[in-house]
Amino acid sequence: MPHVAPLRGLRYDPKHVGALSQVIAPPYDVIDAALQEELSRRHPANVIRLELGREEPGDDDRTNRYTRAAKSLRQWRDQGVLMEEPAAALYVYHQQFAVEGKAFVRRGVLARVRLERFGTGNIHPHEETMSGPKQDRLLLTRACRANISPVFGLYPDPLGEVQEVLDGAVAGQPPLEATDHLGVRSSMWPLTDEAVAAKVAGLMGPRPVFIADGHHRYETACTYRDEVAAAHGGSLPPDHPANFVLMMLVGMSDPGLVVLPTHRLFSEPAVATAAELASRLGDCFTLETAGHGPSDAATVWEQIELEENQGMLGLFTAGDQTWTLARITPAGIARMEQVSAEHSRDWQGLGVSILHRLVIGDLLGASQIPPPRYVHLVREVVEGLQTGQFPLACLVMPASVADIEHVAETGERMPAKSTFFYPKLASGLVFNPLG
Repeated sequence: MPHVAPLRGLRYDPKHVGALSQVIAPPYDVIDAALQEELSRRHPANVIRLELGREEPGDDDRTNRYTRAAKSLRQWRDQGVLMEEPAAALYVYHQQFAVEGKAFVRRGVLARVRLERFGTGNIHPHEETMSGPKQDRLLLTRACRANISPVFGLYPDPLGEVQEVLDGAVAGQPPLEATDHLGVRSSMWPLTDEAVAAKVAGLMGPRPVFIADGHHRYETACTYRDEVAAAHGGSLPPDHPANFVLMMLVGMSDPGLVVLPTHRLFSEPAVATAAELASRLGDCFTLETAGHGPSDAATVWEQIELEENQGMLGLFTAGDQTWTLARITPAGIARMEQVSAEHSRDWQGLGVSILHRLVIGDLLGASQIPPPRYVHLVREVVEGLQTGQFPLACLVMPASVADIEHVAETGERMPAKSTFFYPKLASGLVFNPLG
């Protein structure tokens, strides 16, 4: 069962850095070059210098962005820019944000969670990982000996019992606040009450945890723990910091839990027209012309959202500027079972699985193609198509929280980019030292 514990976190001292908004950043995997530059200019102690430092001419194994991150972390601690929490704390964490004009508040808690290799305990992944990001995060963890940004975990709490305890414990207390470059406001309350921490740990103990975001960071933390254990003769004391990872825990029923779709803009395969698409999809889908021109994406997406059907895709062929609604048929379901027999029915029924395994890989015969451009908002689809760079696009339903739970419990992982939990967690609110 997951072991949830408080931590003596490192966090910025506002007396040294001023507004916390100047020093936070999103996680490394959503930072492009322009945002990296903007954050670097924002404040000399912005967490970007740890989370995603710049590469410089002459970098080698001894001097590189990881060693510079470790040096900055040491200097900030020595200079008092970062201070250690006086006592072990849970960090109640709320994010206030808007999506398409609707306001949300996502509530959770930052804590240490004891590491379990996937498949050996009650912490479950839901997406595949890649070696490159894991190696990158491992080099950073080795150098800094700290978790710089949290993993995002979900747990079942239909009655909101855990969050009720947390919110009651900080009611009336002023939070630490920061607003990111997207306008998302983070509010955090360090909570050092041992009785509350024990109650939260007790409530969390029997519940599974599903990784929503940060799979690479979680697997990296396991690898780092094993390396530290090997250096200590093969085992670590149970309370050694490397046995834990910093995690944001959010109840799966929290009303602020928003999963955005991840639409695809393909440079390949080149399917010229809706007629060619129909010929190649055959009897696996029923097809309906739904619009013409990139701007009709909004109308197509409204229809997909209305039906809430994972087996429904919105496909755009640039050759004739046509949107086609494709609904999987019994023949398509049977074909999907054949081409993905190693997976469960839950996995086979996901929109992203149908798109990549059945449509792209099988019916279009294009399993070896460059990764598509991934976007989350319909306007981003329209903007991408207006460039003329993409012969094919697809609007696809996101996997739901229930889908994540069902697939993860079977031990399977969804295709990459099946979900996008918005907003990302802020990096820089609190760090977890590992020794």
